[in-house]
Amino acid sequence: MRFHVLTLFPGAFQGPFQHSMLEQASRNGFISIQLTDIRDYTHDAHKTADDYQFGGGPGMVMKPEPVFEAVEDVLGGYSTEERAHIPVVLLSPQGEAFTQVLAEELSQSPAIVLICGHYAGVDERIRQGLATREISLGDFILTGGELPAMMVVDAVSRLVPGVVGSMENVTEDSISSGVLQHPLYTRPFEYRDMAVPDILRSGHHAEIETWRRQESLKRTLNLRPDLLKSARLSEKLTAEDLKYLQSLGYEPEDD
Repeated sequence: MRFHVLTLFPGAFQGPFQHSMLEQASRNGFISIQLTDIRDYTHDAHKTADDYQFGGGPGMVMKPEPVFEAVEDVLGGYSTEERAHIPVVLLSPQGEAFTQVLAEELSQSPAIVLICGHYAGVDERIRQGLATREISLGDFILTGGELPAMMVVDAVSRLVPGVVGSMENVTEDSISSGVLQHPLYTRPFEYRDMAVPDILRSGHHAEIETWRRQESLKRTLNLRPDLLKSARLSEKLTAEDLKYLQSLGYEPEDD
């Protein structure tokens, strides 16, 4: 999987991409992260990448020319057939919500181009004639698209085979499995009057799995009941799951 991140501030990515899982995945060849400085595609001595708004208004707007040229240069390294399957993503508060389902979809692409907006926003022609989709992390505003780009790279990278030691770890994660993850414990057995549930030390693996599943369902019902409808529609809930949830007071919504 190849990530092409287009940004006015490439230095912002040095720390997150040089540690832990992403650094190892890159070093081992499972992913490739290329940072492109949009200012390298400007055509004046001051490397101007933003300008005032037509019609007036507060804040500067990212110019279209350097962004178009940067994306075209990046995509120029791919065949016509490959380019047809490479999403050009604009990180924007106007975009569709970034979810695990979307991360899984993006992980099937041969590469991803991520455009980091900044200032008041980008020239509308970038949205109209360049981006193939827009992604938002939520209903809040950040100083730029750099942090969202980091999160997209991280979330998608985890789904690339080889990046995480065991794909079982990925499929059992919260959200990926359709429900939230069960409680996790490690040593010591007791800490500050809080003890590990006895079932986890019983050695009865079938009973442990039942306990974990029920705890996942209970936690999801209490904290993220909105996930249960999508889990039910995607057939990630068994009849036994639904029976247990209903014993806790869950009432399935009409589809």
